[in-house]
Amino acid sequence: MRQSHKVKGILLVFGSCVSLQFGAALAMSLFPLVGPWTTTLCRLFLSGLLLTLVMHPQAHQWSRSQWVSVAFFGLSLGIMNAFFYVAISHIPLGTAVTIEFIGPLVLSAVLSHSIRDVLWVELAIVGVGLFGVERLLGLSSLRPIGVVCALGAGLFWALYILAADNAGKKVTGTGVIAIVLLIGSLPSTPLGMANLFMVATDAHLLLLAIGTAILASLVPYTLEFLALRRLPPSTFGILLSMESAVAATAGWLLLSQHMGVLGMLAVCLVISACVGTATSKS
Repeated sequence: MRQSHKVKGILLVFGSCVSLQFGAALAMSLFPLVGPWTTTLCRLFLSGLLLTLVMHPQAHQWSRSQWVSVAFFGLSLGIMNAFFYVAISHIPLGTAVTIEFIGPLVLSAVLSHSIRDVLWVELAIVGVGLFGVERLLGLSSLRPIGVVCALGAGLFWALYILAADNAGKKVTGTGVIAIVLLIGSLPSTPLGMANLFMVATDAHLLLLAIGTAILASLVPYTLEFLALRRLPPSTFGILLSMESAVAATAGWLLLSQHMGVLGMLAVCLVISACVGTATSKS
């Protein structure tokens, strides 16, 4: 692999992490006005609509089996995003992302049947437990509902990985991402419809929603797709673990969410677990 090719891949993953987390920070500016459910609905539907216009997916050619795999892919993505957005409406962005990583780490350990991966998961759980220690010491005020929703996002992140792998084997082409995003907007529709008219009729809110869709979906998914063509999966997994640190930085810079020493240690432990799991696959 050419060094320049690898460097481009690294920069693409870093760009994806930055765009995704800063997009989440932008989305939080919509929460006080329309809530996390409408924000999730707008983000996924608008990004799916924009990608459909650009990519022109040939969905009419899919078989029933292909549609089922894409539907599971989209629904797992949509529920994961809904849980995550509800989580960050109650707890800091960096904390939510760090807790969410438990899902794919547990999945990796289950699939590998490796004691080493189980130990990495235990390290990550210790890290997440430090957030609880902070709360007990009165150093933070994490709301339990936010923690539960972050864990729920992690669970559906694991299911999303399995569904994405299954759909990727059955459906070719990048246009599938557009349909996946549109399907992903469905779980948020019942609760998200309540404030949708407000977004559609307010230019400021609509611009925020479009910005969230671009930064939190269009850009990161595109960059990750390009990065995977330049990097081996193990390297990609290691780089993706940067999301916890990037999320904490975005929360600090854009939302004034300061993280204490124990919180930063928790992020470091979870990142270490992600790196350890990824390197064990190489």
